[in-house]
Amino acid sequence: MNRKTAARRKKVGLPAGSLAYFGQSPARPTRITLFEYTPETISEKKVEDVAALVSSEAKKGVTWLNIDGFQNVEAITEIGQFYHLHPLVMEDILTMDQRPRVEDFDDYLFITLRMFYLSASKEIVDEQLSLILGENFLLSFQEMPGDIFDPVRERLRSGKGRLRNQGPDYLTYSLIDAVVDNYFVILEELGEQIEETEKRLLASPSPEKLSSIFALKRKLIFMRRSLWPLREAINNLLRSESKLVTSTTLLYLRDVHDHTIQAIETLETLRDILSEMVDIYLSSQSNRLNEIMKVLTIIATIFMPLTFIAGIYGMNFKYMPELNSVWGYPAVLLFMALIAAVMLFYFRKQKWL
Repeated sequence: MNRKTAARRKKVGLPAGSLAYFGQSPARPTRITLFEYTPETISEKKVEDVAALVSSEAKKGVTWLNIDGFQNVEAITEIGQFYHLHPLVMEDILTMDQRPRVEDFDDYLFITLRMFYLSASKEIVDEQLSLILGENFLLSFQEMPGDIFDPVRERLRSGKGRLRNQGPDYLTYSLIDAVVDNYFVILEELGEQIEETEKRLLASPSPEKLSSIFALKRKLIFMRRSLWPLREAINNLLRSESKLVTSTTLLYLRDVHDHTIQAIETLETLRDILSEMVDIYLSSQSNRLNEIMKVLTIIATIFMPLTFIAGIYGMNFKYMPELNSVWGYPAVLLFMALIAAVMLFYFRKQKWL
């Protein structure tokens, strides 16, 4: 039983809205970071006391609360209650196999998607990212620490660009845009792996190369399951009439939608290349088998008349002309060699060799 199945079985029989972490890996320690900014000012701090956070008065500007790790479910639940999040939304945030989608709850938008990035060892890491977009706040929930949002944070700190002059909807766009842009980094890495595998496959086809092809194909299938629903989710966000997304941000979201389509097309191209590589492997193995069978068939065909002559010559007859001749045995061997030579000449003339 894999980890995903084990995580799913934990939910069996629990009532709807049960708040517990359901993920494939152990829950990481919860780390909460708070950004509060206006066009002129910004503050950034680590939140240690959730009770003090939720009891503080609302401030002007935009609040971005980023939660990494779901070990402290009580603190996450308290945040959800403070922002009046539906229990089913909180359950989906803590369940790590959600399909990318957008849901409109009037007072806030719930957005979930898959975030991919490369680790220090060039391994592909993926995790679920959940976003809650409110009137003047954005909540982001991540399964583990480490993400691809450092450029967004730097733009917030430096005040460069339009990020601090816009609302939380533009911040939401910036995070989604970073996720989609990083898909291209992952696809480029997979493309290089596919190219290297193709070179090794053409040099020497082997079952190990086929295993590498299927491993890459599984990665692309998983990414495909994340990209296609994301395209639909962003499209739903574009068609949404929510007051939380301004017309200015919608223009930028259209650009993200185009990038998503481009990433899907790149992914489909890589899938086609992998399918062709499987066909190349099967064709090379079939050709290799045909060559082996051809050689064995030729050898068997050559030895058939020789075996026939040897069988007759080896019979225990008392009166056989060759028995009394000094050159009888060498003559039969020479005759057999002559037959083999004639057959080889005929095979070459017919271009069977």
